[in-house]
Amino acid sequence: MIKEWPRTSSWIVHTLTASGAAFSLLAAIAAGRGDFTETFLWLGAALFVDGIDGPLARLVRVDERVPWFDGAILDLVIDYSTYVFIPALILARSSILPPALAVPGAVLVVIVGAFYFADTRMKTADYGFRGFPAVWNMAVFALIAFALPQAVAAVVVVALAVLTFAPVEFVHPFRVKRLRPLTLAVTLVWSLCSILTLLGDFAPGRLVLAGLGATTFYLAVIGGVMQATRQRDANR
Repeated sequence: MIKEWPRTSSWIVHTLTASGAAFSLLAAIAAGRGDFTETFLWLGAALFVDGIDGPLARLVRVDERVPWFDGAILDLVIDYSTYVFIPALILARSSILPPALAVPGAVLVVIVGAFYFADTRMKTADYGFRGFPAVWNMAVFALIAFALPQAVAAVVVVALAVLTFAPVEFVHPFRVKRLRPLTLAVTLVWSLCSILTLLGDFAPGRLVLAGLGATTFYLAVIGGVMQATRQRDANR
């Protein structure tokens, strides 16, 4: 029994990762009802799982214990569903975009997201992301929270789609070592503000929205700032 534990622990982690598929399905059902608060609660659960399953997989060395099972592929399949497909479904069924652009905007998101997930150059040397990292769940969440005019929201969606293919870096909050304590702290505040936003049914009050806006801005630009300063220092 003791000898079997390492393999069992690997399957526990893989099952944890696979639970994201269940959260994705529940999010899709909620989106179909037009309940986007519940949709994002399920997507938040999937985001939490995605944040902890990687470190756990490395801790128990799943690649060594069950070498014939590719947890990375499992993770990518679920991530595409929760980061791209469900947010695109929200765009198609909500009033975020102008009515004539709702479905085309959703189609743009799923196609661009598919291209990004297939790009083997998406990760940088310091484990950040090259190009907008297809975190459409965060983008669509922000569009709903800040209730941007439909035309402005359409511009944001197109801009992020273009940035997907741009040589601009975005931070991975957990894996990029530079400024990691600050980035983790900002990510925690963003998470708290997001939870409060959902508890307030997307009407949390100005203070929470200010915190959500400030942390979203930091997470969106800090990767590019670090990229620019690194290039500047290299040219000196």
